[in-house]
Amino acid sequence: MTHSIFKKIVTYVLQTESRLVLWKYKPKVITITGSVGKTSTKDAIYAVISGVSYVRKSEKSYNSEIGLPLTILGCANAWNNPYKWFLNILKGIWLFIWPHQYPQWLVLEVGVGKPGDMYRTAFWLKSDVVIITSIGDTPSHIEFFDSHKHLVEEKSGLIKTLKKDGLLILNNDDEIVSEMKTRIKNRVITFGFKEDSDIKGSGDSIFYTDEGEPGGLIFRIDETGNSFPVVIEGVFGKNYVYASLGALAFSSGLKFNMLQSINKLKNYNIPPGRMRLLKGINNSFIIDDTYNSSPFACESALKTLGEIKSNGRKIAVLGDMLELGHHTEEAHKNIGKIAKENVDVLMTVGPRAEKIKEGTIEAGMNIENIFEFLNSQEAGEFLKTFVQKNDFVLIKGSQGMRMERAVEAILEDKKNKSQLLVRQDEEWLKKK
Repeated sequence: MTHSIFKKIVTYVLQTESRLVLWKYKPKVITITGSVGKTSTKDAIYAVISGVSYVRKSEKSYNSEIGLPLTILGCANAWNNPYKWFLNILKGIWLFIWPHQYPQWLVLEVGVGKPGDMYRTAFWLKSDVVIITSIGDTPSHIEFFDSHKHLVEEKSGLIKTLKKDGLLILNNDDEIVSEMKTRIKNRVITFGFKEDSDIKGSGDSIFYTDEGEPGGLIFRIDETGNSFPVVIEGVFGKNYVYASLGALAFSSGLKFNMLQSINKLKNYNIPPGRMRLLKGINNSFIIDDTYNSSPFACESALKTLGEIKSNGRKIAVLGDMLELGHHTEEAHKNIGKIAKENVDVLMTVGPRAEKIKEGTIEAGMNIENIFEFLNSQEAGEFLKTFVQKNDFVLIKGSQGMRMERAVEAILEDKKNKSQLLVRQDEEWLKKK
């Protein structure tokens, strides 16, 4: 109880300070929400703006009612340390009282986990640009909402923060998101692969190095009669194509130089655990997608694994997808059916992932190519003796499954694991 009261007080104080700081420095505010692609879109937009102006983005998963103020004030998460929270409050006061060089742009990721989160997190913001990425049919956190419609309404609440002259950017390929343009009078720019998208993508594929190894993504965009090639190095998955399309829609809407924006996306800083290609032991390859998981994201990751050209085996290590409520069984079974079409070997981690196994067997996969584990450590230990040269190992699961531990087990460059893997902060490493 005491901890809860303390948290509410600190959140209120930091939000108040943030409002004062925004009023004083008047940065342009970009807010992003959705069930898939928030962080990758945030990072892509940050890369585009960093070429022309001073910009700050939400770090890590700073997308909550306390995470947004921390970003605005430029403070770190103090976790359970009251003294450090006090210092954060003092920093906010100092930032408001004494003139500082403050970012001209803020790129803020806004997450929704339970009903009312959007209001609690963002009611006080005034957005110059709102971007909604994708929601999908079975989004993460749906367990806590009465219906899919209720979750959509919660996420679309971010549009209410948009200024009268603000810009709304929508994923045109997600019908639920695209329909939101009919509700407002603001200027809207859409992105996607559909013909009527303002920023239209096409021809997305994996490109390969001279050594025959996958090097990243390549696709084209069409914008107001112009066509441009886009290359993103070192990552895989359509999620990054959509993130780039969203960033280029932003660039178009604010009249940035499109060629310069595209160039900024070529090798921008991709955060750990999001479809990053890492070198594994025994000359294997790891596709590290361990930050989190949802049915839509897991399906996309599996299809990407299936597209890769390789002489080795394609191995998927899939952990439980959490917070799906009554959709849990159906969603996991469906992932199993998709896995059957895209992998040679399946490894499941956790009790819910048993349904992935069931779905894979129902789809006709040989049971000898399926392995089950209780947790990510067990899976990692097995992988050490299992992976071979040229194997591609996709590792994915919800945050609570800590699937990065399986990546660590077969990571070649363990010296730099703190930079390569997700959740390497001291507080995370203390958790079981």
